[in-house]
Formats: sequence, C-alpha cells, structure tokens
Amino acid sequence: MKIVKIIHPNFGTLQEEIFDNEVQFKIYIKLVHSCLELKQDLTTCNGKDFLLHIPYELLKSSIVMANVEKVSLGEYAIQKSKMEK
Repeated sequence: MKIVKIIHPNFGTLQEEIFDNEVQFKIYIKLVHSCLELKQDLTTCNGKDFLLHIPYELLKSSIVMANVEKVSLGEYAIQKSKMEK
C-alpha cells in the first residue's frame, strides 16, 4: 500500500491518497510532478465520486510526500527547509 500526502503549511493536509496498485501510484506521482513543472493546477477525478482541484499557487507552496504514514509538523519543517536550499 502506497500513500501520497500533499501538505500545505497554512491549510494542513490538502490531499491524502492511498494506492494498492504500484502502477497507479507512479502515474499519480508523475501527474503531481507534471503539474508542478508545467505550473498548472492539479485537477483529477475518478469518474464516479471523487474530484480534486488544487490551484498551482497552493501546490507550489505545499510539500508532496509519498509512502509515509504520519507526518509531524517538525518533519514538515525539516522537509520544507531542505527544499528551499
């Protein structure tokens, strides 16, 4: 089981997605990476009951963590400081 979390410093957890399939996990990570690189909003849906839209401005100030269970505020600060260097 793979977990993807998108955490914003002001708004907390914007999204937490759990994947059982390795291929779906990799595709989703590439989707998030593409949105960041191309400076586009992250928008996705499953066609039935799930729609997610995260504007680029929120996404670029967030941290995306994959394969984690729990993230403390301290761990978030450490990861964010590593990204800013």
